[in-house]
Amino acid sequence: MLKILFSPAENKKSGGNEEKKELFGAYGSRDIILNEYNSIVQSGDMQKIKELFGLKKESDCTPYIADIFHTPLMHAIERYDGVAYDYLNFNSLHKDAKEYLKSNTIIFSNLYGPLLGGDTIANYKVKQGNSIGKYAPDKFYKDRFSYQLDLYLGNCEILDLRAGYYENFYEIKKPYTMLKFLKDGKVVSHWAKAYRGLVLRAVAQNGINSMKEFMALEIDGLSIAEIRVVKNKTEIIYNIVN
Repeated sequence: MLKILFSPAENKKSGGNEEKKELFGAYGSRDIILNEYNSIVQSGDMQKIKELFGLKKESDCTPYIADIFHTPLMHAIERYDGVAYDYLNFNSLHKDAKEYLKSNTIIFSNLYGPLLGGDTIANYKVKQGNSIGKYAPDKFYKDRFSYQLDLYLGNCEILDLRAGYYENFYEIKKPYTMLKFLKDGKVVSHWAKAYRGLVLRAVAQNGINSMKEFMALEIDGLSIAEIRVVKNKTEIIYNIVN
């Protein structure tokens, strides 16, 4: 089985009508940081709230000031709303592709840590790189969830589509594959998000279950330029051809 590691997005969709479910991993450990977040959000201290959210205006904070444990829930793969998710375009996928993403995508959230795409989460706001009270999310989740991720991924192949920052949440200790995108010979950064979304969409549409199947997959607008193997990491370098 192939598992895909993915990044969250700063923006989120509001609302939701999904049922609460047990989330991936050590739920009791996650409660520590969720309670810390909730305490700040409901403290009434707008300076702390704005710092946590990474926002300057109180009015921009309002949609996120709510009890994280008693707000509408949405699947993680649907909650996020950024460039990668625009190009993934989850809602336009057929049912089987949607179920594939819910079961086989692991998203590394700045609040919730590692989540399956089908895990249900609230609308929240944590600026990337910010601590939540005394907790740095990347270190918090790396310390508490790495062993469980090692076990969960033990018999799987891994396609790592995370942005660099989210590698801090979990270090892969077995062979895995990551992608790099070149335009006119130069590595793209912002638009890499778009192509990660397009790759994830193609993987889901075709129900890819192994790296052998992935290597045979043709992805619109991309052609393989080079494959590099360094220790346990295989890096596929794509040229953007459109």
